[in-house]
Amino acid sequence: MLQPILDFASHERAVQVMQAIVLALVGVLLARMAAALPSRLLGNRLHQHQIMLLRRTVFYGILGLFLATALHQLGFKLTVLIGALGIFSIALGFASQTSASNLISGLFLLGERSFSIGDLIKVNDTIGEVLSVDLLSVKLRTFDNLFVRIPNETLIKSEVTTLTRFPIRRYDMLLGVAYHEDVARVREVLMRTAEANPLCLDEPEPLFIFTGFGDSAMNIQFSVWALRENFLEMRNALFADVKQAFDAAGIEIPFPHRSLYAGSQSAPMPVRIVPTDNLDETDDKQP
Repeated sequence: MLQPILDFASHERAVQVMQAIVLALVGVLLARMAAALPSRLLGNRLHQHQIMLLRRTVFYGILGLFLATALHQLGFKLTVLIGALGIFSIALGFASQTSASNLISGLFLLGERSFSIGDLIKVNDTIGEVLSVDLLSVKLRTFDNLFVRIPNETLIKSEVTTLTRFPIRRYDMLLGVAYHEDVARVREVLMRTAEANPLCLDEPEPLFIFTGFGDSAMNIQFSVWALRENFLEMRNALFADVKQAFDAAGIEIPFPHRSLYAGSQSAPMPVRIVPTDNLDETDDKQP
């Protein structure tokens, strides 16, 4: 007599398990479909990292509701689960204060929108492309194809430079010319060199700054603007163009000089040039 009851109970349990599995699968499917809506509806209004965060929030939110319903279908009491999750969250918060700090810092980063996915940023000595902006960290890919994870708290406390924020960039070339050169002529040669380079922008125009007298040269800063995507190519080409133009114009880029001075009252030290042949003969006569 107990066998039919047991069979009915096992059959009902199997049905409940199947319903829970179906709910979980439907939840995954609907969560993926709903997560794709923010990029379609708000793709032109929000930054890419904000859309990514919104997609993850929608996905895990819907998936969590369906999983909670599936657990309720299996007989779990949601009040007990919510209480257990609350206690676990408090314990986890005390145990992971660094993660909580990174989480709060991530919210500040999302609010500031100082950079987005695809931008090139510099954090301390690290330069890389932003792959993702998450709640705990920012992922970068460096120029030598390395994966770098930087905690959000570090970004909040550090100086972050966004290299691709604006469409144009300026390169400041620092160089020196010999003291006997005419500064006005040097400026003219540099301006003609920038004008002949198609990657250098005419507006804003190049900037020539005389920065001072150095130990061995007159120091000059020559600043040239270029489009962001042409910056590296322009910088490399500008070095070769300036060197070629200076050689053609006879402008000297001096190497460091050192002068020996023994005091104002001392006579100059005599220097005598001895031919190589005489030097060999002198060496042969020495015992």
